[in-house]
Amino acid sequence: MKRALSLLAVLMLALALTACGGKKDENKAGAADGIKIGSLGPLTGQYAADGNDMKNGVLAAIEVMGPEMGKLGPVTIQSEDDACDPRQAVAAANKLINEKVTAVIGAYCSSATIPASEPLMAAKIFMITPASTTEKVTERGMPYMYRTCGRDDDQSKAAVKFMTDQLKAKTLYIVDDKTTYSQGLADNVEKLGAGANLKVLGHEHVNQGDKDYSAVLTKVKAANPDVFYVSLQNSASAAPMLIQIARMGIKAKLLAQDAVYHPQLIALAKQAAEGVYLTFGYTDKTTPAYQKFLAAYKKYGEPGAYSAYSFDSTVAYLKAVKAAGSTDPDKVRAEMAKLDFDGASKHIKYKENGDSGSNYVIQVVKDGKFTNYWNPETGELFK
Repeated sequence: MKRALSLLAVLMLALALTACGGKKDENKAGAADGIKIGSLGPLTGQYAADGNDMKNGVLAAIEVMGPEMGKLGPVTIQSEDDACDPRQAVAAANKLINEKVTAVIGAYCSSATIPASEPLMAAKIFMITPASTTEKVTERGMPYMYRTCGRDDDQSKAAVKFMTDQLKAKTLYIVDDKTTYSQGLADNVEKLGAGANLKVLGHEHVNQGDKDYSAVLTKVKAANPDVFYVSLQNSASAAPMLIQIARMGIKAKLLAQDAVYHPQLIALAKQAAEGVYLTFGYTDKTTPAYQKFLAAYKKYGEPGAYSAYSFDSTVAYLKAVKAAGSTDPDKVRAEMAKLDFDGASKHIKYKENGDSGSNYVIQVVKDGKFTNYWNPETGELFK
């Protein structure tokens, strides 16, 4: 009898433990285990500066939003390196799925974001990119795919309008590095430029990691265009090209894009960066939202090109989770559609397809600093 009672007690204990375990499983993405956010980007290699800037943006956002999450918290981060490589990006995405993250902030390169999004979407995990501007990112009907930065089709329009309306250019030479982002943007500029009566004198390609651009730059100098459009994946590639452009005495106006907008461009290129124009989203750094971001971010150093976008991406997701009272993906998605707030980078309001709109302006490197120069919407110089 005692033995029977003992067995009954063991069975009852086992059932109790199973029930507790089952309850915990139901709340894996909820209050019981907190919220784990994935950060995906290049943490090593030539794009590491941008990837780490993005990760630090997530950390700063967690510092700001974490205390507001109440019983849904704590909020933690799981960072993975995709090296801007499609295969590594997919492997990193699968690892984040196994780590039970509920959202991924990333990636940097469009060529990494697009393949990584496939397994994430299948697992109903949000992906909010602060940096991938290729149009295709949000044009695949993926309900949990969002973008906080702008789009290349909008960026190319701003670039061409600047060349024709402000610089009064008639001729154009283009170079890209054959990446999904850089070549796609360059192709857009070539197409739109031709439609705006900009004569394209040449469109050359270089390779990622090249150090010597003399072969291409010799052609550019011989063509003598009004504008030389430089579409490269990041500032580490652009800096040596700018130095070689200055050394060769190329007189064309230089216009680059958002990927080269980074403090290290000026640090590496120094005087060769002076006078270079580039397209980048407009951010009012005097706003309370930006100052709040800056205060949280300062422990990581100077913000990079996509730090504020990464911060806003994380804040947006956590605001939606807080409003939903849950990390249930469908409930959070419903709240993402309602978001309407002033972020550090810009006003955040996502569209049905996950885009947040573009607000590109022209900046110029002046006295060793990035400075707002021309507004495509108004056609006026910044004062």
